[in-house]
Amino acid sequence: MAKVYSDDLRRKLLEAHQRGEGSLSSLAARFSVSVGWAKKVSRALLHSGQMERQPGAKRGRTSKLTDEVRERLRSWITAQADLTLAELRARLEQELALNVSVGRLWTVLWEMNLRLKKSHSTPPSRTPKQAGDSARSGGSRWAGSRRSG
Repeated sequence: MAKVYSDDLRRKLLEAHQRGEGSLSSLAARFSVSVGWAKKVSRALLHSGQMERQPGAKRGRTSKLTDEVRERLRSWITAQADLTLAELRARLEQELALNVSVGRLWTVLWEMNLRLKKSHSTPPSRTPKQAGDSARSGGSRWAGSRRSG
């Protein structure tokens, strides 16, 4: 992806043009930029009156899950750590009238560094883990399963 030219280069080109040191095409060659870019920068100066690049606008829709909603999610999970995504989604819909997909909810919780934990009240599995199963099958966990057909 192309990089943005610095504001310093932009300023030098525009100041040289204002001092009358040459046309935009000759200055573009001198500063090793395209003529199109030099014209675009010159138009932007006439339009805005500023030599510096205007900051870009934020793209895309704004999230329904604002900071207040995220704090509410945090408090629900702090109070009850074993809530499921479906339960959180239903609660958002009931209490805040927000309809959010489970996938989006998962992404937001991940961004917030909140992990949904399994309840520690369930006993651990009594089935022992078998070491070396993958070594016998050549390292691939799917090596032994073949589809017939």
